[in-house]
Amino acid sequence: MISLSVTALVFGVVFLAELPDKTALAGLVLGTRYRASYVFAGVAAAFTVHVVLAVAAGSVLTLAPQRLVHAITGVLFLGGAAMLLMKKGEGDDEVKAPKGQSFWRVSGAGFMLILVAEFGDLTQIMTANLAARYDDPLSVGIGAVLALWAVAGLGIVGGKALMKRVPLALITRIAALLMLALGLWSLYEAVA
Repeated sequence: MISLSVTALVFGVVFLAELPDKTALAGLVLGTRYRASYVFAGVAAAFTVHVVLAVAAGSVLTLAPQRLVHAITGVLFLGGAAMLLMKKGEGDDEVKAPKGQSFWRVSGAGFMLILVAEFGDLTQIMTANLAARYDDPLSVGIGAVLALWAVAGLGIVGGKALMKRVPLALITRIAALLMLALGLWSLYEAVA
């Protein structure tokens, strides 16, 4: 039986913890470059996998090799920053799926970015702890998934709304610099 109070509690805690996280930035960046529905499908699938792993594994995820996770995340963010900085302007500010960027490519890119970047993240560990505490995996899982999807949706929609007011070239440069900073920070965390 699903407990609405546990689901609501988990939603609130996970939503607030994830809102300032790098995931909102990643969703915003992907949402400015690709079709929002494609991005959301990949990101939502990755979050679902994370929640299933967290609920199933419980507190075992706290033992994940953080240095490796930080190193891989850092490399992915640096690669993303390099791709954004080297991309030539397309002449218009309309966001659409670029030529050759099918649903599977765009959603797959969003899936992989979130899957790697969020592994062992605070919200995943928090979800595992909440699942262990309340012994109600379904309620905890539903609350956590809905919270993560809400944050991703806000980031993606925020990227679309931002683009109506700010030129795409400026958004791309700022996003690249933020991704560069996140990449360097992640690599620092891997080494420190």
